Amino acid sequence: MREERKEPLRLVRMSLPLWCVIALLMVLGGCRLFGGTPVPDTTKTFFTNSVGMTFVLIPDGSFIMGSPSGEPGRYSNEMRHRVRIDAPFYIQATEVTQGQWKAVMGWNPSFFRDCGDTCPVENVSWEDANGFIKRLNEMEETERYRLPTEAEWEYACRAGTQEAFSTGGCLSSDQANFNGTFEFFNCPTGEYRGTTTDAATFLPNAWGLYDMHGNVWEWCWDWMGAYSADEDDNINPEGPSKGMERVLRGGAWNSLPWQVRSAARMGSSPRGYAPHTGFRLISLY
Repeated sequence: MREERKEPLRLVRMSLPLWCVIALLMVLGGCRLFGGTPVPDTTKTFFTNSVGMTFVLIPDGSFIMGSPSGEPGRYSNEMRHRVRIDAPFYIQATEVTQGQWKAVMGWNPSFFRDCGDTCPVENVSWEDANGFIKRLNEMEETERYRLPTEAEWEYACRAGTQEAFSTGGCLSSDQANFNGTFEFFNCPTGEYRGTTTDAATFLPNAWGLYDMHGNVWEWCWDWMGAYSADEDDNINPEGPSKGMERVLRGGAWNSLPWQVRSAARMGSSPRGYAPHTGFRLISLY
């Protein structure tokens, strides 16, 4: 944690132009400018924290969120709309593992605990995930960690793609852990493992993120609800202000192929948990 300044910063006594001062603050501090979001240290493409969680830098940008009307397996709640993510952020390269959960919380809630410390933690609710985040922030004396918003999650999952999966129009169970025995609209069928697999068993997407499709459903920050068509609402959207269910994304080891698409959404009670629910984290800087 950075030390407090011994005396206040005196801009009037500095010879640097104001824009240099602002840039310096952004690099050194990740500080909150004008009450905004902390700025990531974009000189690092990734970092690993105190409990071995690796985070990958995701660039800012815009994308089309949701799915086109003709996408196979599409649900009606996947309305297409343009979203702008206006600042870079770090997202965990893998789902939170059982070993990482134990390092922070001291116990293991997982149904598949025999899978081992490198498998994703599961059987955790949205409230459990936020309890983990609170404890981790306390351990590192920071406020940097949180759940991704649904928009951040889909943006990171797609990694610049627009088809049903980050791999294209088809996804094989040789590429992700899901129930591959069901045919996805002329795509090849495959294996059903019936359990979680080690984090990073399969190849990552184009931005270096593992298991964005399958393994365990991942909690997002948002309440489940309809997307807004208002352009002003779609700059760093955080979803509805209230609701009954929180969003889960990505599908799981027991999901059908259309449930692990980049646009697929599911909602569940914030207190609900199952052997297919887990999460990954965002780091703000």
